[in-house]
Amino acid sequence: MSLVALPLGLGLAIASEAPPIAGVISSIIGGVICSIFGGSNLTITGPGNGLVIVILYSITTLGGGDLYQGYLYTLSAIVFSGILIFLFGLFRLGALSEFFPSSALQGMLAAIGIGILAKQLHVMLGVTAVSGTPLIILSKVPQTLSFLISNLTLNFWIPALLGVFSLFILVFYSKLRNPIFHLIPAPMWVIMVAIGLSFYLEFFTNSFFNISDNLMIRLPNNILSNFPSPDYSLVYSLNFISTVISITLIASIESLLSIKAVDKLDPQKRRSNVNKDLRALGISTTISGLVGGLPVVTVIARSSVNVNNGGSNRSSNFAHAMFLLLFILIFQDLIERIALPSLAAILVYTGYKLAAPDNFIKILKIGKEQAAIFLITFLVTLTNGIVIGILTGIIFTFVTHIYLNNSFFLFSRNWLKPNVLMYLEAETGSYYLSVKNFCNFLNFFKLKKKLDEIPESSSVIIDFSLCDFVDHTVMEGLNEYVSLFEKKKGSIELIGLDSHSADTQHPFAIRKSLPTYDFFKFQNHLTKRQLSLKSFSKNLSWRYLPEPSLETKSLEGFNYFETKIINYQYNELINVKEGFNLFDLSYSEGAFIAKDSLLSTFLLIDLKYSIPIFIIERNFILNGLSDPDVYGEVNFEMYPDFSNRFVLSGPDSSKIKTLFDSELIFFFESHAYFKIESNGDKILIKSKSRLLSLQEIKSLVSFAKELMSLLNKKYLSGNKS
Repeated sequence: MSLVALPLGLGLAIASEAPPIAGVISSIIGGVICSIFGGSNLTITGPGNGLVIVILYSITTLGGGDLYQGYLYTLSAIVFSGILIFLFGLFRLGALSEFFPSSALQGMLAAIGIGILAKQLHVMLGVTAVSGTPLIILSKVPQTLSFLISNLTLNFWIPALLGVFSLFILVFYSKLRNPIFHLIPAPMWVIMVAIGLSFYLEFFTNSFFNISDNLMIRLPNNILSNFPSPDYSLVYSLNFISTVISITLIASIESLLSIKAVDKLDPQKRRSNVNKDLRALGISTTISGLVGGLPVVTVIARSSVNVNNGGSNRSSNFAHAMFLLLFILIFQDLIERIALPSLAAILVYTGYKLAAPDNFIKILKIGKEQAAIFLITFLVTLTNGIVIGILTGIIFTFVTHIYLNNSFFLFSRNWLKPNVLMYLEAETGSYYLSVKNFCNFLNFFKLKKKLDEIPESSSVIIDFSLCDFVDHTVMEGLNEYVSLFEKKKGSIELIGLDSHSADTQHPFAIRKSLPTYDFFKFQNHLTKRQLSLKSFSKNLSWRYLPEPSLETKSLEGFNYFETKIINYQYNELINVKEGFNLFDLSYSEGAFIAKDSLLSTFLLIDLKYSIPIFIIERNFILNGLSDPDVYGEVNFEMYPDFSNRFVLSGPDSSKIKTLFDSELIFFFESHAYFKIESNGDKILIKSKSRLLSLQEIKSLVSFAKELMSLLNKKYLSGNKS
């Protein structure tokens, strides 16, 4: 994590017009304090992306043009913000995050991304003297390009080329599946290139070509004693109070969203104590402000890296802080060789991830009204600031809900009424929850409170038959609960939505009550690929279901999905007789801006007998480092070619060797490569990390049929004997 935290901490501080060391200070203090007093197991803390615009605005406006004085005023705002965040945790106000509509939050984050990208795009090209609002700064990009073209000298073009090449590394890092390349995080590759270029220019060009000093990082000579003191002289001013509120609001939202996202990645499926975490973050932020650091938040990028690298407790956060401290104490000279364009490229890429068009397209697929909420929040945040933007998003979402239901009284009469009835059914042992009137972002906390009281290993039925309206935020939030309960061997079933309409087929679309005469209306639009799948399933006499489904519980027992989030499956081809279920699956690795959304085709086979647990996949160099395996590898001395071409692993090597006889080994050696995992009573087969074409699906089905013919022959004949 430290390899990711160092460049991000430096870059976020510079983007905020704060001293570079400020970002590292917040990472170190947050790592130490939150690892001791925090309520999360896997989260990593430090400076946050969402606060860049707030801190930048604070430093440039509170100082009246004097950036250093503005920085001192901002430090005092950070101190007070930390106190407020601590009080939020003390009074258990973590549930306030539920009052923010999901699409409005996405719009706000996209605006923050544009703000980061706008400023840092110029710095990436080697130009720092650009100021103004994000839209004004973006409009000056042609001027920056014109300046570079009119100054065709290497002293101007070297920083620009460094920035562009750094961005190139970040963009194509995830597309290069080379395990050696992925041993080092993308931001660290950027830093290595920047430092390498610095040495090259110094030793091989005799400093004839050089990067300007104003484009290089500068750290204090004595890092451990040169701490600035906050200036509290503007405490009673309106701008200062507004800054404190903005920092508190964004830090709390970003942290709570990140904590929830990381909880979904936890293989042990533990639930964080968000109020305890807020208290720790508040203490960290106050201390950070007192010694010259930025606000401390939970950061999703580093937390995702922590999960993927096997982190299991809060000691990872402490170790990350200690490594950062050692880096800046031992390698200060190397850090000062990092050019700002390379750090700016990291932030440009981060800003793009927050504001990527794909984010809007995903919202649009949920519903047009969600796209409208996203756009309104995005535009108002971009032009009027974060606080005004998110407030506008909340109000517009509420107005949209009134319009969709053609009723203001549905909400005004029922907002403060208890709308969730819960009781335990004695005969079944299931918890039954009945939701009445409406359920949206305004009162979702009532349903969440009831669900939080239920043991996660329980069976739960949520009945919406008496509920006239369920919004996108609720549908998305309930999906997280469904996944959480299924991981703990429990279940949540939603009923009563059959008589509700949805404008799209997306599982998170808004649901509202249908009049009786509209109840049986049904529309379905199949794509060309879906029509081909439907025809293929008909030829096989299989059943075809194109609709998205959240019923993915059968996948939870497989090691492949331990650190991944399953969203939904669709385009199912089902053969009940043979136990085959082929489907497209939406799932993801990481979360938030570090989230990598994936679509792949899988084949699940439900066995009629038990076989050993195993994983078999193609062998490649450093396979274990790129995708660590929880089982020990099983090798066959009699079949060296098989052991060289495949990695076979499992908990019981003797049973696996009994299963993999000469006939089965020859079968694998003579067929195309597939990743296959057995959990004992089911087999999961995966081909490529993408959706398969119809021809590839036919090959997959053919492979599976031959495999099952061998296994059936082996096990059924064994039972007869």
